[in-house]
Amino acid sequence: MPPIEPPPTGWDLASARMTPGDDLVALGADLEPGTLLAAYRQGLFPMGLGDRGADPIGWWSPDPRGVLIPADLHVSRSLKRSLRDFTLTWDTAFAQVVAHCADPSRRGRWITPHIEESYGRLHDLGWAHSLEVWRGPELVGGLYGVAVGGLFAGESMFHRVPDASKAALVGLVAVVAADADPRRIVDVQWQTDHLASLGVRKISRSDYLDRLATALVAPELAHPPGPVLTDAVGAASPEPAENPTEGSAGTSPRKR
Repeated sequence: MPPIEPPPTGWDLASARMTPGDDLVALGADLEPGTLLAAYRQGLFPMGLGDRGADPIGWWSPDPRGVLIPADLHVSRSLKRSLRDFTLTWDTAFAQVVAHCADPSRRGRWITPHIEESYGRLHDLGWAHSLEVWRGPELVGGLYGVAVGGLFAGESMFHRVPDASKAALVGLVAVVAADADPRRIVDVQWQTDHLASLGVRKISRSDYLDRLATALVAPELAHPPGPVLTDAVGAASPEPAENPTEGSAGTSPRKR
């Protein structure tokens, strides 16, 4: 079923001042579904500026931006072996994934109850999605984000065992790239060493906005809730010289 378009936002997000090199571009507004969708369509995403993500709401447009082109995904031989130990699913435990990402014990936690509730509403409307990583009956990793046309905007990821967040990204690419539409992109906001090892590149804000405009006219993701197969995703690449720390999907005030 296609996602449901919410009432439009009453905020003029297009007036956000995007100074080259500045990541924070606006303050205020709200987290209503219409506001969030309007923001993603203009290359923005929210994160609170207060303690542990509290208000006021900041609207961010990193320059440079961390982006994964699905064809760029690097899957090492060791990660391919790890994938055999996991079962991946799509949209079967959204609330659990967000709750793990919002765990108060996590370093740099920024996901507030308000964020959890707002993205839960987007999920109910069909815009926000989760990728779950299971080892047996246990949820050991995952990520969530927002899909609009050919854009998947990653919001946060977590892992309980080694390689689980990497497996989540592999599973996400399997979903995003299922129709081989070259317009599709995965926005990870900021590049980290961990994400760079998987193929994430840094691009300028202007380049990102150009790619976003192209992505938004692609069809919405159509993967049904349930198992995700990764057999055809990512050619095995050489092992990295170092094993970057796993788990964060952004290098900025916003730690995953």
